Amino acid sequence: MAEDLDPWNGTNNGTWDGDELGYRCRFNEDFKYVLLPVSYGIVCVLGLCLNAVALYAFLCRLKTWNASTTYMFHLAVSDALYAASLPLLVYYYARGDHWPFSTVLCKLVRFLFYTNLYCSILFLTCISVHRCLGVLRPLRSLRWGQAHYARRVAAAVWVLVLACQAPVLYFVTTSTRGTRITCHDTSAPELFSHFVAYSSVMLGLLFTVPFAIILVCYVLMAQRLLKPTSGATGGLPWAKRKSVRTIAVVLTVFAICFLPFHVTRTLYYSFRSLDLSCHTLNAINMAYKITRPLASANSCLDPVLYFLAGQRLVRFAREAKPPIGPIPTTQARRRLGMRRPGKNDTKRTENLSASSEGSRQTESTPAGGENTTDVRL
Repeated sequence: MAEDLDPWNGTNNGTWDGDELGYRCRFNEDFKYVLLPVSYGIVCVLGLCLNAVALYAFLCRLKTWNASTTYMFHLAVSDALYAASLPLLVYYYARGDHWPFSTVLCKLVRFLFYTNLYCSILFLTCISVHRCLGVLRPLRSLRWGQAHYARRVAAAVWVLVLACQAPVLYFVTTSTRGTRITCHDTSAPELFSHFVAYSSVMLGLLFTVPFAIILVCYVLMAQRLLKPTSGATGGLPWAKRKSVRTIAVVLTVFAICFLPFHVTRTLYYSFRSLDLSCHTLNAINMAYKITRPLASANSCLDPVLYFLAGQRLVRFAREAKPPIGPIPTTQARRRLGMRRPGKNDTKRTENLSASSEGSRQTESTPAGGENTTDVRL
């Protein structure tokens, strides 16, 4: 065993964050003392700013809430809480894995990381399912897409994630070696096998199942949207384009942030129990450390979803005025994200029909007929 202790970084790595089990190999982790503080610092600044703007828009400027805005609001809350905890990790890794704070704070920081991770996954799944129902079952989605139903689902997501991540508060701890205090990312050595089993269950329940649901939603939506609609011209309707755009963004977030992290973490935990060469273990350890900032980056990428999904989160920056002139009223309503036409829109619609039916008959014509196809998803 002594011959396996090749001094890759010149010192014996006594921290569990690089070698959680005091393993026979030494890991080259000098890169993480630059990568993690810089990446976490960037995510902290961007995440706090973007999510603070999003929360302000949700709470102070958004008049009408639906299922999507409800899920996105809770997603922004989760991201903001996580970004607020990153300065402690920036300090920790910049000091070379030295944690001068309390054990409780160490547990809380690690708990916030996994809570944010899986809250993001589940809320993105809820958004995708909602969009999919809007395409496949538009009339039924009008009922289940109401804000009070979404609030119940969001509360269930929080309860589920908090309950599932509660064991992290038990597993995570600190240890002292020499003058350094380590805030472990996994668990103490004697509990590592239990932590791996627990992480495997979380992988299947909170990542694999939601990811499979999102893929199914995407396939079903693609099949429906590829079918030609009888009598339809001019490409996809606005509501369907919006749904496809949302799920495409969700898949991008999964591909960039969540998938690499879970793949490398699973390999990292699995390989630690195998008798592999130190070079192989060092390679997978390096890959795992590199994907951790990617998992944190979802706090910055999630706000992009709020804007690309077509929500009314940038209206507070300027006054949105309904277009005039040749642009139809329905098109103006859709650009403003309005659910129902206002009085001015109704009069304008009536005036457009006045030439063929007479002004009195037009004033008595309901304008709600358009709303049967202008579904608010």
